[in-house]
Amino acid sequence: QAERAAQVVDVIQIPAFLCRQTDLLVAAGRTGKVVNVKKGQWMSPEAMLGAVEKLRESGAAEVWVTERGTAFGYGDLIVDLRSFARLEEATGARTIFDGTHSVQQPGLGAGGSSGGAPQHIPALVRGAVAAGCGGLFIETHPEPATAPSDSTNMLPLDQLPHLLKQVVAIRQVIATSGAAG
Repeated sequence: QAERAAQVVDVIQIPAFLCRQTDLLVAAGRTGKVVNVKKGQWMSPEAMLGAVEKLRESGAAEVWVTERGTAFGYGDLIVDLRSFARLEEATGARTIFDGTHSVQQPGLGAGGSSGGAPQHIPALVRGAVAAGCGGLFIETHPEPATAPSDSTNMLPLDQLPHLLKQVVAIRQVIATSGAAG
């Protein structure tokens, strides 16, 4: 499946729950594409080194690691802003922040599905950019309630331009101040 996907995508994404599946990582790496692997919610930043090494050794053009929070057992994912520096130091990979899945509330939605707290997306995204993440992953839709998936943790499309202006301003402050981010 990785080879078929590589024919039509620029970046192959490995979901968090599959980030330790060696066969999948190797197959994705062998495509020679950029591979974005999401950090499992149960893993430390340093534990991602194995996945990154497998992707690099298999021939991935570039490897990105996406932070989406860590589960602590009370229905929320917690984002530790230190994890961007820790991920980069441990793996040497570009770090991406998933601003929408990070507000997911596993098992707290209707019928035991995942719920979400999308009102926190802007603050977490701004914090991640200030902490030095190297890119953003944000799911958006004109009407999140009608989106085919992840509707409970999506940013309404009309809010995206304002948020992007804010994060660009944050990056500019960091760049001009000489701060490490």
